Amino acid sequence: MDSENAMHKKILRIRQGKAWEMEDLLSVEAPVTIYLNGNELVTLLCTPEKLNLLALGFLRSEGIISGASDIKNIHVREEEGLVEVELFKEAGLAEKLYGKRTLTSGCGKGTVFFSALDSLRSSPVEGNLKISPKTISSLVDSLQSRAELFKATGGVHSAGLADGEKLLFFCEDIGRHNAIDKIVGECLQEGISTEDKIIVSSGRLSSEILLKAAKLKIQLLISRAAPTTLCVELADNLNITLVGFVRGKRMNIYTHAWRIT
Repeated sequence: MDSENAMHKKILRIRQGKAWEMEDLLSVEAPVTIYLNGNELVTLLCTPEKLNLLALGFLRSEGIISGASDIKNIHVREEEGLVEVELFKEAGLAEKLYGKRTLTSGCGKGTVFFSALDSLRSSPVEGNLKISPKTISSLVDSLQSRAELFKATGGVHSAGLADGEKLLFFCEDIGRHNAIDKIVGECLQEGISTEDKIIVSSGRLSSEILLKAAKLKIQLLISRAAPTTLCVELADNLNITLVGFVRGKRMNIYTHAWRIT
């Protein structure tokens, strides 16, 4: 079924030397441009849903806003792929650094400047949240079970926010960064504190993902996939428990295993 997030496409499928035409379902990739105080800030390539949350989460993750109270107005123009955000104050340096940039949906988002500063400025995350391996597996299973767009297309990432027992928020996007930013945006919109929460992801854990978690004071970051060396180093320095390769009852705990009971 065609929608704004998935569309049918006629393809040629080959299996064991046999070929036939059929329809396949593809995940939609679309550009969305964020305007900040009337100035073009950045274009993100994403799954075109929850664009208001994506904009809020991106601005928070990049340190441009500190919370929803900074936002005077936000207007989504879906058909044009635009999100217009007005702040109570001028964004200043951020607008100059980001103006008219396109960030890919994949690996390097082009935020090295901010990430480098953030890694130096971030303070260790405090908190004694504990969780069992059984609950970790359950949260990842729950993430997978809700991933309807992935089941249909195989072309998106999932992210969720958990309270130590269950998923509170969930979303999918072609970009793993975008998926987490949408979760961040939903937290801002709903006024949910993240200091005692857990981020669960389907994608690779990179330094940028880790720094997003650190800004939110997230104590545990969990994924089915692998972390990078810099992600592990930052997690160790910032007192974040990093769990990867969660597959069934198997998992790797890379940092601060004392939170795993």
